[in-house]
Amino acid sequence: MSEPATALTGCLVPDGLDPIDKGGLEKLIENGKANPKAVKTLKCKTVAEGRFRHANYIRDLEPYIVDEPPGLLGDDTAPNPSEASLAALGSCVAVGLHANAIARGIKIQSLAIELEGDLNITAVWGTGDVSEKPVGFTDVRLKVDMKADCPQAEIDALIAHVCQWSPVFNTFKRPVNMVAEAV
Repeated sequence: MSEPATALTGCLVPDGLDPIDKGGLEKLIENGKANPKAVKTLKCKTVAEGRFRHANYIRDLEPYIVDEPPGLLGDDTAPNPSEASLAALGSCVAVGLHANAIARGIKIQSLAIELEGDLNITAVWGTGDVSEKPVGFTDVRLKVDMKADCPQAEIDALIAHVCQWSPVFNTFKRPVNMVAEAV
């Protein structure tokens, strides 16, 4: 994994940018406690661009590209869908660690998460060996390398807490109601 191009300083603030607004975080916390059953619907539109390359449109952002590597007949222009899901998991856990550190007054000097996931790809999206087997990740491992101004035991407790409350971690961990239909 390559290192970030920008050197991060105390509490993960790239030079020239403002730190995460603790007051804004406290307002988010307050709003969540005031309405604990609130649900937000997130949206993404995926558009095939050619071969196995897809543009994913989210909010008003530039499209997020997903492709397959040559071994899976893609053009290798972007992460594949399974790699993108690992990236989403790592990013969600990292955001949770950062937010919880700010809320607890912990200053992070560095944070990196390495992720690995095991999956059987022999079914080739249902076109290959469709004998009985688990489809999707069977095992995912996260290794959190976090340096902060607190004891390691506190970092370990923070990691456990964040994994308990991370939306993406919990999406991986438990079944989700899924519906797919033609329009």
